[in-house]
Amino acid sequence: MWLKCSACRAEIGFGEVHWICSVSTCNRSRTRLVFCSVSCWDSHVAMLRHRDAWAVEERSPTAEQWQRELAAQAPESGPTTVPRPAVPVGSAPTPVVRRIVAEPAPSPTPPITATDPILRDAERDMMIVISKLKKYIKDRSGFNCSDAVGDVLSENVRALCDEAIRAAARDERKTVLDRDVPRPRR
Repeated sequence: MWLKCSACRAEIGFGEVHWICSVSTCNRSRTRLVFCSVSCWDSHVAMLRHRDAWAVEERSPTAEQWQRELAAQAPESGPTTVPRPAVPVGSAPTPVVRRIVAEPAPSPTPPITATDPILRDAERDMMIVISKLKKYIKDRSGFNCSDAVGDVLSENVRALCDEAIRAAARDERKTVLDRDVPRPRR
């Protein structure tokens, strides 16, 4: 056996036809996704939601080629990875012990306070495109719009952003997602 199918775990032997994903992140040496059939590849695409992907037919290496590839990777990989050796059919795989070496996590950035110049500048910035706002109000109702409406709406947008930031922080994320933004009352 060379590797197992990444979807159904069927064995792919040496010198056999298999399929790989055309997306480069699926073909990295650490990921190395291989599939025994196009239907297994298709289930992978549905799960990872690739925008533009196709199955590429390939032939697995022979046992000798695979051993040479593993030997060539061993000196480059260092202490953080251990290549997976081919396991003969019918035998139990030996456990692989991995030592993970990583940098310590960076300390969190201090929160921005009201005295920070960044926040003071952000508090004055216009968050609304006034021309688009005026056009929307004019098209929707035929009314005119004062420039001061943009300042009030900018304050509301800042308040919504602050609430979304707090929601992301509660979930221990550094990315504000659409689900963090409070929905408007209608």
